[in-house]
Amino acid sequence: MLTPERHRIILEVLSQHEVAKIQDFVDATSSSESTIRRDLSQLEEEGKLKRVHGGASLLIQKRNELSYTEKSTKNHEEKEAIAKYAAGLIRDGDCIYLDAGTTTNKLVRSIVARDVTVVTNDIMLLETLIDHQIETYLIGGLIKHKTKALIGSGALEGLRRYRFDKCFLGINGIHPDYGFTTPDPEEAAVKSLALQLSQSKYVLADHTKFHEVTFAKIADVHQAVIITNKTDDELLIDFNNKTDIITV
Repeated sequence: MLTPERHRIILEVLSQHEVAKIQDFVDATSSSESTIRRDLSQLEEEGKLKRVHGGASLLIQKRNELSYTEKSTKNHEEKEAIAKYAAGLIRDGDCIYLDAGTTTNKLVRSIVARDVTVVTNDIMLLETLIDHQIETYLIGGLIKHKTKALIGSGALEGLRRYRFDKCFLGINGIHPDYGFTTPDPEEAAVKSLALQLSQSKYVLADHTKFHEVTFAKIADVHQAVIITNKTDDELLIDFNNKTDIITV
């Protein structure tokens, strides 16, 4: 079977099931596993699917976003491990930016460094920061009800007043070619500016965010170090030589 025909069948299988195993493609095309793996790599490079452990899924440009409450119920242990490692990177006297998100909330609870100053756009972080007696500046802007983040021109204006030793960002999608993405362009603008204003830049993301693409680009993957939970080497192979990844 010629390559274009295999590719057509692979995409047809995904259009029917959204997620499929390598064996499903082998059966549908009567091809070897090694051939299918090469096909999946090529199709992923072309932006037509995303590889997952043991197979592939459709690559969808997502605009929908989970609420803060919905996010807080997912991947507890992974977020806890990522947050603890990230907190260990904070040194006495650091000025840091903490992005809105459930993982950054866990990070605050793990900070042991002294005299830390935090700037954030996350109204949900305030109580935890106050409880831990951390000096905190909240940028202005419009409150996004779904994620409890401050966004818009007011947020960008407020953020430009500061410079940071480190920033820690949450993310919705990480792709080797399409970079870091999030569903909301206004939230993407705030994240992008925070990266520009920081000396050391970190993205906090569990394994489910890899090879995902959402609507608005924040930055290329080489622009920040990714901190993630231990995951399948095959999932990360496309990121080799493109960025630094720390697995915890």
